[in-house]
Amino acid sequence: MIIDELKAFDRYVGLNPLFPVVLDYLNKTDLSTLPTGITHIQGDDLFINVQEAPVKTRQEARFETHRRMIDIQIPISDSEEHGWAPATQLPSAEYNAATDMTLHDPKAPQTPEDIATTYFTLCPGQFAIYFPTDGHAPAITNKPMKKAIIKVKA
Repeated sequence: MIIDELKAFDRYVGLNPLFPVVLDYLNKTDLSTLPTGITHIQGDDLFINVQEAPVKTRQEARFETHRRMIDIQIPISDSEEHGWAPATQLPSAEYNAATDMTLHDPKAPQTPEDIATTYFTLCPGQFAIYFPTDGHAPAITNKPMKKAIIKVKA
């Protein structure tokens, strides 16, 4: 996992062959003007999904992991809290190849709050990069907010 300011994204372009394309897209695009939904940047290997995230507590959050894609999560309209834990510490769950997602659903006595090793607040102008080894519970917020998730082939 990486957390930083959007203006510093250029530091990370060497981590993935598609990150230079992400940097170019971020430099040319006002994310706040993008419509809700998916916009393909480079086919299925690189796209952005703009979402309206509803109110969600730590207890309601579900951890997710991905196998084929890297998530770059960017809050647009407001801050959001994220939970993080190594994927190896999450309860096992079925992988959905069509969505490239495993939704881990901890139940009492182990709630998402018990499993997260780190919680942090991500503000507009910042980003978090989640690799396939990163379990993440994003969009924990006390009011609806707009966010962007850039999906990059790992």
